[in-house]
Amino acid sequence: MTGTEPEHILGNSDAPVTVLEYGDFECPYCAAAAPVLRQLVEESDGRVRLVFRNFPLADIHPHALTAALAAEAAGAQGAYWPMHDLLFARQDRLSDVDLRAYAGELGLDGSRVVGEAAQQFGDKVEADFSAGLEDEVAGTPTVVVDGIPYAGRIEIGALRRAVSGSNGSGADGGVDPGPRRQRRWPFGVR
Repeated sequence: MTGTEPEHILGNSDAPVTVLEYGDFECPYCAAAAPVLRQLVEESDGRVRLVFRNFPLADIHPHALTAALAAEAAGAQGAYWPMHDLLFARQDRLSDVDLRAYAGELGLDGSRVVGEAAQQFGDKVEADFSAGLEDEVAGTPTVVVDGIPYAGRIEIGALRRAVSGSNGSGADGGVDPGPRRQRRWPFGVR
């Protein structure tokens, strides 16, 4: 990322522990992970922040890219996280007509979340995706806890253990990612 695109942060922006998710709005596993990650942040007493980056797998999810653009467009209207949650809740209905309707439900201008108006957010989605490629993201959801890839099911107990094992540096934690992957990923939350 160039550093000019804002990150989408849920929770305390100064939290000592950063959980980064690369996600796809049409991925059922990402939809299942979303409430668990939200719960982790909400129950952390300000210790954990969640950063979401777009990783639309457009080859297998035909509406993932337009949903990512719609979420970014909603963010520009001050409603990124409400749109994020709505897209996951209704991921089986992500046509342009649906996206406009969801924007209307959130009190947003629906014409700004689809089509040419949403294309202005293409650079942000591309930057997120490129960062994921640099971080060797192979699928979604990919979760990183303070710079360490999280391996295993996304469930609240395991995530709490990963967070409690973090050194809270925000970028280079001390969580053992387990036998599936032993290297740290270079990423920075700007």
